[in-house]
Amino acid sequence: MHKLVRGEGPRCLTRYQHGVHNWSLNSPTREERGQIWNHLKSVHDSRCAYCEADISNRGNAHLEHFRQRDRFPQGTFAWSNLFGSCNREESCGKFKDRCGKYDHRVLIKPDDDNPDDYFVFVSDGTIAVRAGIDDVSRHRAAETLRIFNLNAQNGALRQMRREAVRPYRDTAQALMDMFIEDPEIEGLQTFFDEEIQKTAHLPFSTAIRHSLSACL
Repeated sequence: MHKLVRGEGPRCLTRYQHGVHNWSLNSPTREERGQIWNHLKSVHDSRCAYCEADISNRGNAHLEHFRQRDRFPQGTFAWSNLFGSCNREESCGKFKDRCGKYDHRVLIKPDDDNPDDYFVFVSDGTIAVRAGIDDVSRHRAAETLRIFNLNAQNGALRQMRREAVRPYRDTAQALMDMFIEDPEIEGLQTFFDEEIQKTAHLPFSTAIRHSLSACL
């Protein structure tokens, strides 16, 4: 999960109104859903808004309501309430919707909040609540991890993040070992900066970025 910037939404959503229309197979239409996806791509690229897994294949994704339609029907067609989520049953949007009652205001919403203020992604694939934050922020971080099940110790996401990080971490560690042997080596910071920039649009880029930053 990383900070997202939400731009203007698709005009097609203005055709629909809570209390008049229901979200169904043809509402929005297939073409309109394509327009929604195109706008969401500018928000979080082809990655799940929560776990950052690749959802470029629409068969592996769904249009997700941050606040569920049954609990917040007035947000059914609200652009600010829509994200693209992976289809995993054990995490993210689908898992959230089976969690029972919770306070949606506690959850970290990545287009409103900066997840970097709450989480540290570790190279072993886990996510730690950031040290030094206040009790309210710590509770928000813990609840977000729980409701979206982003940090299951033996879950698929942990393994996927670990494998995404591994080649970059291995290269970074080799360079750090060289630097220890020869502190006169130049360009180390430039390498890390360039790697972080090059991987910014990859799946699990936050895990890669945090792991590379931890090497410095």
